[in-house]
Amino acid sequence: GPCTECSCSSGKETRKDASNTKKKDNGDRSFIPKIFFGTRTHKQISQITRELKRTAYSSVPMTILSSRDYTCIHPVVSSSTSNRNELCVELLEGKHGKSCLYYHGVHKLSEHHALQSAHNTYQAWDIEDLVSLGKKLRACAYFAARELMVGADIVFCPYNYLLDPQIRDSMEINLKGQVVILDEAHNIEDCARESVSYSVTESQLRAAREELDFMVNNNIRQKDHEHLRAVCYSLT
Repeated sequence: GPCTECSCSSGKETRKDASNTKKKDNGDRSFIPKIFFGTRTHKQISQITRELKRTAYSSVPMTILSSRDYTCIHPVVSSSTSNRNELCVELLEGKHGKSCLYYHGVHKLSEHHALQSAHNTYQAWDIEDLVSLGKKLRACAYFAARELMVGADIVFCPYNYLLDPQIRDSMEINLKGQVVILDEAHNIEDCARESVSYSVTESQLRAAREELDFMVNNNIRQKDHEHLRAVCYSLT
């Protein structure tokens, strides 16, 4: 029979219910979960979306969350070999008197997908499709993908977007009551380990030790800094 729980069904369901709630006959609103589909690599997301296009659910609202490395179209930021996240933030904050015109055009991509949805021409897409359209419309694909998450029934993303609490918070991902699918889940252990790990160099430890020496010797929160200094000494 026809699907009745997601917005691909024709008839009773409408795009207005894309915020994960559905009106009941008595006026109450019930929660409709999103499907979060986690994969190990971005290449696997391309394979999954390609298969999605071949199914009856190709018209279901979706989005793909990925890093700026894959979706940034700003000519300076995208061509930089340094931290693109920091460069992007600097532009958004208007530092050095510059801003990102592509960020201000995010609504163009959102409206494009909304128009496709209204005319029943919405089709599953890949990161390359969104970036190509973003360049054409001069609109940021990175923030557009995040904005499309609000009305999406399916959200594709790498594992760490679901497992790493810092990334979840920054991307405003709430998994409570949602459906989570992990492709090739035997890789989860390594990803989870990386999410709670941090790498430092010996030179960084020595620099931290010197600063902590200064704090302790000058009686600046001495009790707190003595413990941290002991850690640095033991590691070096």
